[in-house]
Amino acid sequence: MNDQHDHGALGDAEYAEFMELASEEGFDVEEVEGAIEEAGHGPLPVLAVVGRPNVGKSTLVNRIIGRREAVVEDKPGVTRDRVTYEAEWAGRRFKVVDTGGWEQDVLGIDASVAAQAEYAIEAADACLFVVDATVGATDTDEAVVKLLRRAGKPVVLAANKVDGQSGEADAATLWSLGLGEPFPVSSLHGRGTGDLLDEVLRKLPEAPEQRFGNAVGGPRRIALIGRPNVGKSSLLNKVANEDRVVVNELAGTTRDPVDELIELGGVTWKFVDTAGIRKKVHLQEGADYYASLRTAAAVEKAEVAVILIDTTDNISVQDQRIITMAVESGRAIVIAYNKWDELDEERRYYLEREIETEMQQVAWAPRVNVSAKTGRHMEKLVPAIETALAGWETRVPTGRLNAFLGEIVAAHPHPIRGGKQPRILFGTQAGTKPPRFVLFASGFLEAGYRRFIERRLREEFGFEGTPIHISVRVREKRGRKK
Repeated sequence: MNDQHDHGALGDAEYAEFMELASEEGFDVEEVEGAIEEAGHGPLPVLAVVGRPNVGKSTLVNRIIGRREAVVEDKPGVTRDRVTYEAEWAGRRFKVVDTGGWEQDVLGIDASVAAQAEYAIEAADACLFVVDATVGATDTDEAVVKLLRRAGKPVVLAANKVDGQSGEADAATLWSLGLGEPFPVSSLHGRGTGDLLDEVLRKLPEAPEQRFGNAVGGPRRIALIGRPNVGKSSLLNKVANEDRVVVNELAGTTRDPVDELIELGGVTWKFVDTAGIRKKVHLQEGADYYASLRTAAAVEKAEVAVILIDTTDNISVQDQRIITMAVESGRAIVIAYNKWDELDEERRYYLEREIETEMQQVAWAPRVNVSAKTGRHMEKLVPAIETALAGWETRVPTGRLNAFLGEIVAAHPHPIRGGKQPRILFGTQAGTKPPRFVLFASGFLEAGYRRFIERRLREEFGFEGTPIHISVRVREKRGRKK
């Protein structure tokens, strides 16, 4: 078990030296290996929860994630800001994409269900299909089944609202859908959810092993994200040098995500356009939620998120949410301030103040001031994307990292709390895309000190355009090993 694969990022000599250090500091070898392996995994596998409205998807999502986060209301089409949650079952972590709360388009059941579910399925590794066992399989359910078959993703069938033995027979009728065994559950009371989640874990892939270095094969994938009418389609048309996407003054005219292979700077890139959907009066609430779902799906597929901000408007709460979604997904990030040519001197002054206060969480992201309409500074977009990708893939050798950590601890020790002063003992980079670090410490490190460490890591090693994940393992109280 001495090959590099088993040591995550560490080569044999580095691994041996690192483990000797861990042992000297009183850490258990298995504990250290486990921490490195856990932090070194790539993106978490994604489970999409799909089904028609009012079958209990959001309640089931709350049950899976173990807290009441997905909004549950007794009417379809409830607007929600977040659609992606992190869950854990039997020691394994995964992401859940909730597609609940969407009001059906009365003009065509098949079209609306297909559109609603497709974006989530596209980004998912497996699907949890929820059916109301008390109603049985409807035409809408059959439409979802066709979708799932076409997508070819593994599916787990949940027969919901089975509150007791009497409902078991109702659940059994759902074998007719041809998706295999229906798992009878009550999302409201939690009945049967353990067996359901065991099956979900069997269908989900393990979290992918970390790969260091460059991506293997295929063009790099870029998601253009931002709130409706910010100019995503115009930007795509400008980089593609032709009108490939319908651009309309009405916010949200893009209906389908468009993947475009575009050559820029001698390199082929894959751009995913994620503009909002057309708002129909009876779907006013659902449309914003729908756009969030599509944005989340596009970001899951991408390596870089180019976030467009409309400079003619104030930076909004919606902008902030989109930025948070991209950061939490661990993608490389570029901020493109669009419609820059439309600003007067006064607006530019106030915008710079806004950026200083409102955009602190992504102060590390490359920034370009562009005009999708006129093409101003479009040539700066590719270098910014390349910078962000380079930061996203940066790897710091363990020896260099520990020399740096030693200097930090000596010059800026952690504040004393309760008569004790926790110390960072050593650390390693467990993964890239985005960079993930594990620090081993003698005590709990406060959030402020962790942010200070991140800031210094950026100053020392760059990491421009990428989020950084830092996890801390505290040495258990036991005698130091001799």
